[in-house]
Amino acid sequence: MSLKRDLELLYEIGAFRFVNRTWVQMLSPEFASTTEHTYRVMWLSLIIAKYEGATNYEKLLKMALVHDLPESRTGDVHYVSRLYTKRNEKLAVKEILNDTSVIEFRKIWEEYEARKSIEAKIVKDADYLDVDLELIEQEFKGNKLRSQFDASRKAVSERLYTKTAKQIWKEIQKSNPHDWHLHARNRFTAGDWSKKNKRQVKKK
Repeated sequence: MSLKRDLELLYEIGAFRFVNRTWVQMLSPEFASTTEHTYRVMWLSLIIAKYEGATNYEKLLKMALVHDLPESRTGDVHYVSRLYTKRNEKLAVKEILNDTSVIEFRKIWEEYEARKSIEAKIVKDADYLDVDLELIEQEFKGNKLRSQFDASRKAVSERLYTKTAKQIWKEIQKSNPHDWHLHARNRFTAGDWSKKNKRQVKKK
């Protein structure tokens, strides 16, 4: 373990921001980067864990944080390129973390890949679900690829491990990515454009 290697890791993590998920080939350059994907997977994992009764949040978040880290060196693959590409992710994660102060993340990544623990199953479910969330977001931007993926995404939903993830998947299919701000406290719901305020203005 050395600070020199820790600094190298931090710079690599910084560069990881620029690693694209290869879905950009089918969708658009606005598709989330691998780092952005990781961030939402962490939140998704926490939500699934709450419903599933899994309580080791530290392990869960570490696993979500490291689940795609090898892609810093191997790159990502999509459902077409995966059939033509071989990646040595095990070697990548080993060398990324070698001699750093967080070398234990290597074992956490290996546990994730084994898919035996509840944390590994939850993080993999979150990894799958984030794709569906983004396909919905892309559809609202005008990209209709999701409608072509109905059968394949349903097949993916059948591979989900947890009951909660299966329920979330169903809810995602009928969700609106704008509900968070349309239903939030805003000018229409509580501000000067709300019906309540319009009535008050009329009374005056």
